Amino acid sequence: MDFTEWMRHVQQGTEAALGTLLPAANLAPQRLHEAMRYAVLGGGKRVRPLLVHAAGELTHAQPAQLMHAACAVELIHAYSLVHDDLPCMDDDVLRRGKPTVHIEYDEATALLVGDALQTLAFQVLTEHPVSSTAAGQIEVIRLLATASGSHGMAGGQAIDIASAGQAMTLEELEFMHLRKTGALIRAAILIGAHAGVAVTDIRRQHLDHYAKRVGLLFQVVDDILDAEANTATLGKTAGKDAAHNKPTYVSLLGLGKAKRLIDELLAEALEALTPLGTRAIRLRELADYVAHRAF
Repeated sequence: MDFTEWMRHVQQGTEAALGTLLPAANLAPQRLHEAMRYAVLGGGKRVRPLLVHAAGELTHAQPAQLMHAACAVELIHAYSLVHDDLPCMDDDVLRRGKPTVHIEYDEATALLVGDALQTLAFQVLTEHPVSSTAAGQIEVIRLLATASGSHGMAGGQAIDIASAGQAMTLEELEFMHLRKTGALIRAAILIGAHAGVAVTDIRRQHLDHYAKRVGLLFQVVDDILDAEANTATLGKTAGKDAAHNKPTYVSLLGLGKAKRLIDELLAEALEALTPLGTRAIRLRELADYVAHRAF
């Protein structure tokens, strides 16, 4: 398959698998289950599942195992979006081209949706094998838990909230986004690779460096899109970073330097893959896709 066909295949497979793993909307409590499905299904680029599958190809992982890992990561991502959109966080009304969960339902339901999606992610990993060994399965769970917690995504969000209206250095901004955005992207890649045959420490270091560069790459592009694209294109409220006076790569560097940083991060990500050989082709293609995405 070429890259476009492969990407569509993984995206469609992820949608179908998530639809099966999520509770049916007619099961009690119906409103919560309906809202969970609303939050997860029918939208999103599924970048993190794509990265899981791409890294798994590198280590000859089984597609079924990768799909469960990909769904677990995507459930964590979906939960984070629901909570990020709440009035006490970013207070947004639009996500993936439709009303956010707390607008479509209510704040209490949105809070519970996030809680339930988070726990469902770990339920998936305890009920479906991702690694061939018990120790490997525990490592996958550890990777996802660490990426989601105070040393990862939640910690990055805490820094983001505290930084509104504050000046940040480039190093401080990178520290924040390696956690807020990058931690789950890194986990997706390492979990995908972990589902297959063991990799050497050296190859894992190269993969880890790639993951960190792609995580920052995703955020820089996101900051530029927030500044340049419109709401209809993004499927979420454009210009909200500036409106909330949040430090971004655009506010810190300006558009020109932020765009040049994309080229630098992409080059570093691709260079990190060089020792990993031809089986890293999907990871290369995904880095390029992230760098040049339009929404």
